[in-house]
Amino acid sequence: MNTSWQRWAAARPRAAEAGTLALLAALTISGVLVTRAVMSTPPLWPALDLALVASAAFHWRRVRPLPVLAVTLVCAMGIGALGYLLTPLLMGPLLAAQYSLSVHSPRRTTWNSALAAALGMVATGLFFPPFHRSPVLSIVNPTAWVLLAAALGSYIRVRREYAAARAEHAAREREEEARHRVFQERMRIARELHDVVAHHLTLADAQASTAAHLAATHPEQALDIIGKLPQTTSAALHELKATVGLLRQDADHGDDLAPAPGLQDLPDLVDACAAAGLTVTVSVEGQARRLTPVLDLTAYRIVQEALTNVSKHAATPTARVRLAYAPHRLTLSVTNDAAPGGPSEIRGGFGLVTMRERATAVGGTFHAGRRPQGGFEVTCTLPLDDREDNREHHREDRPAEGPAL
Repeated sequence: MNTSWQRWAAARPRAAEAGTLALLAALTISGVLVTRAVMSTPPLWPALDLALVASAAFHWRRVRPLPVLAVTLVCAMGIGALGYLLTPLLMGPLLAAQYSLSVHSPRRTTWNSALAAALGMVATGLFFPPFHRSPVLSIVNPTAWVLLAAALGSYIRVRREYAAARAEHAAREREEEARHRVFQERMRIARELHDVVAHHLTLADAQASTAAHLAATHPEQALDIIGKLPQTTSAALHELKATVGLLRQDADHGDDLAPAPGLQDLPDLVDACAAAGLTVTVSVEGQARRLTPVLDLTAYRIVQEALTNVSKHAATPTARVRLAYAPHRLTLSVTNDAAPGGPSEIRGGFGLVTMRERATAVGGTFHAGRRPQGGFEVTCTLPLDDREDNREHHREDRPAEGPAL
């Protein structure tokens, strides 16, 4: 009902304001009439005039809150001076003005005005008491109503400020979360594009350089390498299509995008490196386990980027990939030896950065550096999820179910 009234008042502000003033005047006049009927001695028309003036002054409560409070206070004191008992009905304009001022004014203004109004009620009760033997009705009761109106208005103001602060804080958190997600998505796409472009272009460059070197002395080998070059560029374009397709939210979802690569694609990666002149050996220790798609892609991209760095920077065209499966982790290591003349050269770039980001994103560790015996080594440890492995074994052990009847 409160919400319906607020919507109606927002749609018809003038009608709502007129209804509020009429209701306030009716309550105040009824308070005058009831009090005079009980006491039967105070004059009627001056009290009615003061009640109408106080009710009419309430119209300017939003633009002149302090003067409105002063006018309603003087009117309430005048009614009390006429010999009326200041009941909540007679003090209606004063209480409403005090409440409105407390809702829309600072704390200091609220309580200074409430103190001034309370002192006015005390002075009226002391000098013009309608009941000389009842200070509770003459002084305490009017003062308590004024302070109660101020306290209620302050409480509403604090609640509104708190609600506004919470809404602003929630909006800032949503904005920060949205920016964080956009940043994380940009970093993820940047890693994918870097790995795809750097790997395939490095292999293509190595194949072209090797073919040019062998063209004069071994033309058959050069032609064989050139024949494999379209496969490398085609794989690059295919992975780029799959990666860029993630950005095309409005594109046709029926496009044939390749699934994310994993460790099952290591043989193809080794063959592509061999075509570029890099000899790669892969060794597996422990019982191979099925990885989650995220871990599978992370492991593959780290191996791919490490081999790309070997192709670009290593002094010898050989590399060793080691996969060590443990009950709770998978350890990847990619090593290459130094040339007889000295250690391999290490250059800065985004490769090590992207590998470290991939490892830490899934809760793993990453280390890269020169080996004591020469060469370079990349080591990464990825945590394994036992629940995924248990689910796979459970599916394999479960008997096949027949078709439903």
